[in-house]
Amino acid sequence: MNNSESLAARAAAVVRGSFAALALTANVLFFCVLMVPVALVKLLVAWKPARRWIDRALNWIAMSWIAVNNAWIDAVGNRGWQVSGVEGLRRDDWYLVAANHQSWVDILVLQKVFAGRVPMLKFFLKRQLIYVPIIGLAWWALDFPFMQRRGGASSARDLERARRACEKFRLVPTSVINFLEGTRFTRAKHGEQRSPYRYLLKPRSGGIATALATLAGHCHRLLDVTIVYPQGAPKFWDLLSGRVDDAIVRVAQREIPADLVQGDYAHDPQFRARMQEWVNALWAEKDALIFSLLVSAGRA
Repeated sequence: MNNSESLAARAAAVVRGSFAALALTANVLFFCVLMVPVALVKLLVAWKPARRWIDRALNWIAMSWIAVNNAWIDAVGNRGWQVSGVEGLRRDDWYLVAANHQSWVDILVLQKVFAGRVPMLKFFLKRQLIYVPIIGLAWWALDFPFMQRRGGASSARDLERARRACEKFRLVPTSVINFLEGTRFTRAKHGEQRSPYRYLLKPRSGGIATALATLAGHCHRLLDVTIVYPQGAPKFWDLLSGRVDDAIVRVAQREIPADLVQGDYAHDPQFRARMQEWVNALWAEKDALIFSLLVSAGRA
């Protein structure tokens, strides 16, 4: 590519990115403004029949927001994604979703991959995010579980708050997603942790155990999601400008062991050890899969 072609490509990326940024901003503003009055009604009304209608309205607004995002993601480029393992998923079922985490782009990738295939993804969020103006209220209204992610006695309280939040998911089909690493992967964090995995941080099992215990009788399958970017973890601008064209998403539908579906994670050390052992095994397999995919892409 000569200099003029390179300048033209960069200019085109700026145009696409600017368009996508405007589309995203308008999308957030429009649907947040639409959601706030409904969320305020939910805050004030405790009557369960009314709450069910309110939750349906809120979920419709959120799914519409995701649909618009998916439209601009396609419009600016971001072609060539390799997605597999999503066959046979249902919107009227319950799923627990676990994924590795490298970039803010992961969230929009997951929403696009699962849109129309499973119920709307509900994320575990840091509790501080509930105070983000407007959006924090929207996340609360959509029943996203908020967690402190601290250790010690605070961890037990954290799990109890998550359990109460997840109880609402028994009422309607729901997909609960947890980034088990608790934060985005970086080489610096990997080194600090002395992680035993090549491409992953150490997984945490508390969130997934809490969701399983609360959804017992409803959720028996884990969607184990592996996200790989052969060119390296993209920045959000890469997605906006249509340059995420090599994402690989592998979804493995796994039966959850019966002895892990329900247990006292906070007070039963043997159950906690079994849960962590299962999660560690999933992570070891995921690490090997990432290596295999990078080798195939010539990027290992």
